[in-house]
Amino acid sequence: MNDGPVNGAKTPKKERMRFVSAEQVAQLAGVSRSAVSRTFTPGTSVAPATREKVLRAAEALGYHVNDLARGVLANQSRLVGIVATRPEVGFRAHLAAALAKCLIKRGSIPILINTGQTEDELLAAQKMLIGHRAEAIIILSGSPPASFFELAQRNGQPLVVIGRSEPDADHVRAGNSEASRKAATAFYESGRRRLAVIGSNTGTPSIIERESAFLSTAGSLGVSVVVGRGGDSDYDGGVTAARALFSETIKPDAVFCANDQIAFGLMDVLRLEAQLRIPEDVAVIGFDDVPESSWLSYQLTTFRQDPLTMAQRAVELMERRLENPGLPPGYERVIPELVIRQSFRP
Repeated sequence: MNDGPVNGAKTPKKERMRFVSAEQVAQLAGVSRSAVSRTFTPGTSVAPATREKVLRAAEALGYHVNDLARGVLANQSRLVGIVATRPEVGFRAHLAAALAKCLIKRGSIPILINTGQTEDELLAAQKMLIGHRAEAIIILSGSPPASFFELAQRNGQPLVVIGRSEPDADHVRAGNSEASRKAATAFYESGRRRLAVIGSNTGTPSIIERESAFLSTAGSLGVSVVVGRGGDSDYDGGVTAARALFSETIKPDAVFCANDQIAFGLMDVLRLEAQLRIPEDVAVIGFDDVPESSWLSYQLTTFRQDPLTMAQRAVELMERRLENPGLPPGYERVIPELVIRQSFRP
């Protein structure tokens, strides 16, 4: 069947999107184009009667200032890039949402770029944000190469990194080692002696720090630890590591998981496949306190990272850098709180 134009009629052209212009506002208000511009430019002088006429006309037409054009003229936009790998997963999703909320509150426009962890992928994201004159970049994942920081410095673009320490950038980190030491000590003081820690093969700085601190603390207490790792720091990684750990003859009686997603996978394997009780047979502690941790299916004892607190700290560092580019890198460390639920009660 022919769905083309009938009887040789021309296909109508698709109309381009047309936003209300400042010129239209000026015509309706009966003022000059420059009066409209002054009305919407903070700090400029305009007569109260003129301002009132312009605002009434703008409201009637649905006019909004062209911030993109202003950004081009100022060689800087109000865009702030949030660069993350798999931003939809676990704590990262809540952190990205909190960052967006904080940035919108300060008048910035958050733009989320879902990227990989390779140097080429991170640099491509950075060049895109520089091309759009983003005023800053906040990185949630990946290990940026040195060239990433060099390019940002040449363009005067502030960088804030969350979850790792970078000598050339402002950064926010959780108290990973403090929490991990507390987990190992709590297990020991509760009489648990067959300890395990589950991380992942992704080897992010946060995961490595949590594993290392738990291992060193347990070692100082004279307790050996079995290490389990899944392919990634997610539910499937927890399932994989749990199946390997609990297929051995000697099974752990307490497991510290590098994040809650791993803990959920572990707990489902313990109850549904290994027929073990939590916490009677195996105690479990997670890390992050995502909303699912309080679900009746899990009731996970875990260390709480507050995404809003971390987001606020990151935005404060960004503002500090924008106001004074010459300051030395800032460092914020947020210590997690242990939230006690049913999977382990010290």
